[in-house]
Amino acid sequence: MRTSLSSDLGMRRALQLPPLSRGPVLTLPPEVRAPLPLPPTLPLRTKTTADFQEDMRLSLSSGDWRPVKAFFLMTFSSFLEVNAAFKREANGAFDTIDDSGVNTEFVYAVYDALLNTPPDVQKSVLKGIINSLLREWKGPRTKDDLRAYLILLQNPQFSVSSAFVVFAHLLRSASSLTDADHHYLIHWLTSVPPRRFVQLVQRILHLISTRLVPCDRDGLPPPAKTSWWIPTATKILSLLNAANSLSSPAIMSFTEFYSVSLEQVDIMEQYRSWQLHGPRFSFCQYPFILSSVVKKAILQRDSELQMIREARNSLVTKVSRRQRVDVNILFLNIKVRRSQLLQDSLEELSRKRSDLKKKLRVTFVGEAGLDRGGLTKEWFLLLLRHVFQPDYGMFTYQKDSRCHWFSSWKSDNCSEFRLVGILMGLAVYNSIALDVHFPLYCYRKLLTPPTAPCDQNAPVGIATATLDDLRQIMPDLAKGLGELLSYEGNVEEDFYLNFQVLQEEMGVVRSFNLKPGGDKIPVNNHNRKEFVQLYTDHLLNRCVSRQFAAFYHGFHSVCASNALMLLRCEEVEVLVCGSPDLDMTALQRAAQYEGFTETDPTVRAFWEVVLALPLEMQRKLLRFATGSDRAPVGGLAGLRLKVSRMDVSTDWLPVSHTCFNQICLPPYRSRKALRHKLTIAISNAEGFGLE
Repeated sequence: MRTSLSSDLGMRRALQLPPLSRGPVLTLPPEVRAPLPLPPTLPLRTKTTADFQEDMRLSLSSGDWRPVKAFFLMTFSSFLEVNAAFKREANGAFDTIDDSGVNTEFVYAVYDALLNTPPDVQKSVLKGIINSLLREWKGPRTKDDLRAYLILLQNPQFSVSSAFVVFAHLLRSASSLTDADHHYLIHWLTSVPPRRFVQLVQRILHLISTRLVPCDRDGLPPPAKTSWWIPTATKILSLLNAANSLSSPAIMSFTEFYSVSLEQVDIMEQYRSWQLHGPRFSFCQYPFILSSVVKKAILQRDSELQMIREARNSLVTKVSRRQRVDVNILFLNIKVRRSQLLQDSLEELSRKRSDLKKKLRVTFVGEAGLDRGGLTKEWFLLLLRHVFQPDYGMFTYQKDSRCHWFSSWKSDNCSEFRLVGILMGLAVYNSIALDVHFPLYCYRKLLTPPTAPCDQNAPVGIATATLDDLRQIMPDLAKGLGELLSYEGNVEEDFYLNFQVLQEEMGVVRSFNLKPGGDKIPVNNHNRKEFVQLYTDHLLNRCVSRQFAAFYHGFHSVCASNALMLLRCEEVEVLVCGSPDLDMTALQRAAQYEGFTETDPTVRAFWEVVLALPLEMQRKLLRFATGSDRAPVGGLAGLRLKVSRMDVSTDWLPVSHTCFNQICLPPYRSRKALRHKLTIAISNAEGFGLE
């Protein structure tokens, strides 16, 4: 008992003692500090590109690969040897982000030759990489380590799945580097030649695909043992994506980072995990890898869930109040008169603001018929045709760029701009492509910020405006401002400008000061950059801020979804109005027929003519038949064009019903006659070609 008591008291005293110091070694006095190990010294290697190529030539002619194999064995045996062989200067520091110090000519000569060597030589390289990872320097990271990663990641052997085990371990080792080290790698990757950069991206995407859709015959370890492959590979891919974004112009299109395999995977579980900020890996953490098809699926599913939630809430409210349940409460029902289309639509959407996230259904007053999609599409097309008319004054049409921009004139009543925003939101929410022509900068503003702030008065849609952004909308003005910036003479005397600009709209000219007292501040060689920046910001942000804020809040009142955070501005544009890439063979494969068969002579002639049309005429055909000259997300295969027979004289022109993606053809007797009539029809279709 005493022993137990004394031990208990001892424990209490121990708990009351001050904690032991666990400071870093560097806080110790200098005389007792453990010396840090010196970084290893690079061995001296003198082989040049010409020497190596001569060795390869001799080996190919003699069949004796021993000298070449010895070179590969030594070079890839460690990070030190990689640097010794491929660093431009053995004693050079090369410790800046601007220059990796790699002798790229030698590296690519070696890699191009590697795939032409015997299998045992190629195996020795992979074995050497594994050994070099095991022997990796354990001290503080040096730029030589980073150089080794930069070189090894570009090994062309990683194009085949048999080398993926080694590739995955290399990727994992590189992904564990610090953020500072990754910063260096990103900048060094911008200097990789475009062809090899693209190949590296494709190799990593291939590795990810093999794990997303595993095959028993690929000879790789089972997915359960390689679950870390995808997160590791995706993290390295993000470095390449950052390098691509850093480059101007970009090394490759952002769409080339898409993993098509993800279109076959149920991504919603990962989306939910990402929304909850869970610790598990989610592709949504790296949205650049998600194609627009995947993002549309996420947005669509998220929209459906919100629709179901809104409908359920309405149903529960009715039942709890013991009111009669009407099926109409499950929909956003819009009833409008054709003669008062705009006013009725404004009133309906304002009154039913709480129902915006329900399934849309449109009825035209005095007209019989159920809305199976055609009436909804017609409502969109008629409304947009009305609000985008130049005489209406909401938007100005820029002839040089063939796009619309917000008018600074109508700033007193912004409800109509809110209506256009709601229309765009409803189109995305209900998967309807619109024939609108906004510049890409508009969609960037729409994602600034990507989710609407709770404070309605908070500034929205204020995106950094550059001369390149202005060039999308007003190319002539942007060209003139560019010439002002590069002018070598006396700007003040030759241009005679000040910080006041004139703006003409609807036949009225107004003046604006770009800064206080701007009419008295001359533009000169020293402040011309400020003038161009303020002028650009004025045109794209300041003078349309109220109009765009209403448009922004209208859009986000419908599309309030975290899924928008995954989207680039280019992808929002595709969701709203479709893709400019047209694949007419996909349209042909998915076409449906009414009164015709696929083998009918008129149908065969129709597709022969369509496939032979130049791209601009194909766009006109698409606009004639569907109301838009763009393909929906996922391509023209999702359009379901209907080709119908009209039993009328062959003197008639083809007729279209854009609301139903339908084109009606008389039974033309020859391809020549069909081409002639079709060309006249699509070349002279007016407006949206509605019928």
